[in-house]
Amino acid sequence: MMTARIAIEPPDQYNQLLVSNARPDGYINPQPDGRYNLVVIGAGPAGLVAAAATASLGGKVALVEKHLMGGDCLNVGCVPSKALLRSARAYAHVREASSFGVDVPEGVRVNFSRVMERMRKLRAGISKHDAVSHFRELGIEVFLGAGQFTGRDSFEIDGKILRFAKACIATGARAAAPPIQGLNDVKYLTNESLFTLTELPRRLGVIGAGPVGCEMAQAFARFGSEVHLIEEIHGVLPREDSDASEIIRKSLLSDGVKVMCCGKALALRKSPGGIRMKFSSHGQDFDVEVDQLLVSVGRAPNVENLGLEAANVKFDRSGVVVDDFLRTSNHDIFAAGDVCSKYKFTHAADAMARIVVRNAFFFGRARASKLIIPWATYTQPELAQVGLNLQTAKKDNVKVDVVSVDLSDVDRAVLDGEEEGFGRLLLKAGTDTILGATLVSSHAGDMIGEVALAMTHNLGAAKLSTTIHPYPTQGEIWRKLGDTYNRTRLTSRSKGLLTRILAWRRG
Repeated sequence: MMTARIAIEPPDQYNQLLVSNARPDGYINPQPDGRYNLVVIGAGPAGLVAAAATASLGGKVALVEKHLMGGDCLNVGCVPSKALLRSARAYAHVREASSFGVDVPEGVRVNFSRVMERMRKLRAGISKHDAVSHFRELGIEVFLGAGQFTGRDSFEIDGKILRFAKACIATGARAAAPPIQGLNDVKYLTNESLFTLTELPRRLGVIGAGPVGCEMAQAFARFGSEVHLIEEIHGVLPREDSDASEIIRKSLLSDGVKVMCCGKALALRKSPGGIRMKFSSHGQDFDVEVDQLLVSVGRAPNVENLGLEAANVKFDRSGVVVDDFLRTSNHDIFAAGDVCSKYKFTHAADAMARIVVRNAFFFGRARASKLIIPWATYTQPELAQVGLNLQTAKKDNVKVDVVSVDLSDVDRAVLDGEEEGFGRLLLKAGTDTILGATLVSSHAGDMIGEVALAMTHNLGAAKLSTTIHPYPTQGEIWRKLGDTYNRTRLTSRSKGLLTRILAWRRG
């Protein structure tokens, strides 16, 4: 039986290329032949990594995907969103060029249709890495369509039974629909539909000031939309430290985003001109009309219609229940990625998939809790975090020493005109052991990996001081943080001793 055709809007050459890679028309599922070492359910980042790794080791693998190969990351997540952010940043650079002594002619504008076309072109090009043909070349049997477990060691799709020694559930998560009055009565966007736009909304409402909400609010404001960003609690990026997220909030305001935090009693309804949003913020009532509405509040795990009960796999509202080895209640079935993890990031899914392969086939005892997982919000500036921040340290009653350096003390940041931000290390009290780091800078996502490496390999803050960076780079902030820590070790007694030694050395 041929798999059902999937269309993506708009149906241009780039989306056609994407579909031809991620779910080719007329594809016929293979005929199962014997028992598989691994059956993977879901071809997003976690599923693709688990399948490819097992196949590269000589395992017999079946990979099942209900929708498009590549999952959210390729199709409606990381890839398209970062393409849009790059275009938005390019316009911001043009807009700010005069402050660098560059005169730009008047009338420079954003061509939104070309921005979206660029995104679709780049996404289609990247899709070859996740293509059905690519994974078949790796020796993996790819099955397209919906299926379900029929027993502890069997999965059915397209009328075919896939029997397995081990399985990995990697079905990911989807945008959640929050309980907002009138939401079901209006047509709204999520990350799954946002990237089908071909015309710039004149007025855009964004509900939820998490990473996606902040990133898209800033991007569309830069493109020229009038953006209202509504967040139920105070500020933006509520999981980050308040001094870090406050920098992002001010940046959003400077780009023209109307940030309406502490938004209460939100109600939606259709209007002749689009969608009307009624809410209160800081004691003031608002009645705002928008042309498009983006809802970016939370994620829901994809656990429905998988036959998990038949496989004796426990799940709840948070997703598939796993232990620290990523085993489900059926120890021959593992899970990885957004369907089972609080860290809903592509790189976290990748790392968890590697744990699954190790533990499933090589008597591994790798623990998910030992992973050092950094993350970043790609606003301008970016906000990156790894390990504890001040908020979680206080919540968990972890005693820490704090070392901070402002970006205004980093020469390259000053030269770049990007000195708004800071770097901070949280150290285990009385030691140089790094428990966490926060970085707010234009390149925070690229830079956080250095301290993640240090934490992974138990390198303390003192080691950062001895690492030489090219001058001038913004990465010097890590050396400066290491130097700052070293200065805290100089007690008045030790400093006095060193002063006497140096005086003696002068003769």
